[in-house]
Amino acid sequence: MKITLRALAALLGYPSAELQANIRAVREAIAAERSLPTAETRRLEPLLNRLETADLLDVQSDYSELFDRSRSLSLHLFEHVHGDSRERGQAMIDLGQQYLEAGFFLDSTELPDFVPVFLEFASCLPPAEASEMVGQPAHVFAALAERLDKRGSLYAAIFHGLVALVGVRPDAEALAELQERAPEEDPAKIDEEWEEAPVSFSSGAVHEMGGPTGFVAKIRAANRPINRESRR
Repeated sequence: MKITLRALAALLGYPSAELQANIRAVREAIAAERSLPTAETRRLEPLLNRLETADLLDVQSDYSELFDRSRSLSLHLFEHVHGDSRERGQAMIDLGQQYLEAGFFLDSTELPDFVPVFLEFASCLPPAEASEMVGQPAHVFAALAERLDKRGSLYAAIFHGLVALVGVRPDAEALAELQERAPEEDPAKIDEEWEEAPVSFSSGAVHEMGGPTGFVAKIRAANRPINRESRR
């Protein structure tokens, strides 16, 4: 599960030349770990093929139109759970504190609820804890999969994969409520330039999840033990 979570996190990041050059490594890593059901692995292939072969600028443009200019497809978990309510700020603090209490420091300008960051953190946990962590927002992932399916987006495969990976059936009531209050689209409010930031967690000794080798380091780091600070 660890490698697959990191691979899916990388695929959800802003498309880069490095990612494009390493799609084969993504494909092989997911296949080798065999955490995803066969059907979900196959469902990912069209996205992998597009990321690998399409013009990078086209792929980047598609990504921005989906995730940067649509609140209903936001990659920030609490956008869907709390919207603009004051509970969102406290939830963000609580999640960041959860990262710290687990012994990890978020070395990124991204918010703690950014899905690639969330998946990176989960990949650092023991399998049972990782599964529970990713399973908690399963209804959000299911809603995103459905919304992306309606748009005919290949990115839907990632969210279908996340739900299948943890083997959790999303709560039907929570999913229905989330779909009912999907945010209205207002591109004027989401007009800031998207800026990619590398994601890494450090814990005592350096934990290799980012740096100059980016994606390749994340995949390789999955095979190494996690060093955690002793908690007092």
